[in-house]
Amino acid sequence: MDTSHTCPSFKSLSNKVGVMLCCGNSPNRYERLDNRLERKMVEAKNNSMQTHNTFRSMNSIILRFPRFKEGLKEIQSVFELYDEDSNGTIDDEELKKCLQKLQFQCTAEEIKDLFVSCDIDGSNGIQFNEFIVLLCLIYLLAGPSSSHATPTVGSPELKATFDTIIEAFLFLDKNGDGKLNKNDMIKAMNEDFPMEKSPTHITKTRFKEMDWNKDGKVSFREFLFSLIDWVGFDHDI
Repeated sequence: MDTSHTCPSFKSLSNKVGVMLCCGNSPNRYERLDNRLERKMVEAKNNSMQTHNTFRSMNSIILRFPRFKEGLKEIQSVFELYDEDSNGTIDDEELKKCLQKLQFQCTAEEIKDLFVSCDIDGSNGIQFNEFIVLLCLIYLLAGPSSSHATPTVGSPELKATFDTIIEAFLFLDKNGDGKLNKNDMIKAMNEDFPMEKSPTHITKTRFKEMDWNKDGKVSFREFLFSLIDWVGFDHDI
C-alpha cells in the first residue's frame, strides 16, 4: 500500500482554507483559541511522557485512517440531533444548545471563538466535517486540569478515537510546544524508524498541506481539518 502520495483533493482544499484563515472574519479569535489549544497540548505531552506512543511514523498514522473514520461515525447522529432545522449546518444558537446538552461550560466569547474558528468556509454555519473538529477541540479543552466540566461527547469508542487523534499529534510534536513545525515533521517521519523513512520532498509537501495559513507552523486545529479531509468525511456519510 503506497501511503506516501498526496491526496488529490487535499491541495485545493488546503489552499482554499488557507485563504479563509488568512483573510477570514476574525484572526484574533483563531489565535486566541489556538493558543489555548497549544497550552492543552503541552499539558497532554507532559502527561504522556510516562506512556508509550503507539505511532512510529506518518505512515502508521495514515494506516489508522479507516479506524478513525469508523470511530467518528457516531458524530453524524449528534450532528443531526442539533441541526434542528435540518439544513445541513449548525448555527450559533443551535451550537449553544448543543454545548449546554454536552455539559460543556463556557463563556459566550469561548462559544464564539469555537464557532468562528471551525466555520472555515465563512458560511455562518457549522457543517458536518467542521462539527467533527469542533467536538474534538471541546474534548481536548475539557480534558484533565481544565476548568471546564468534562463534556459527555459520546461513547467510550468515540472518546478513544479522540484520544488516538491527540496521540497522533503528540507523536508529530517532537519538541512538545503544542504546535508542529517543519523540523518536527522531518524528525517524526525520518528519524525514529529509518525503515519507514519518507522522502524529504514528501515530508515537506505534507507539512505544506497542513500549514493552511502559511505561517510555518501547524496548530492542532489545522491538523484536525487536514486529518478529517484525509480520512474522507468531506463528501461521505
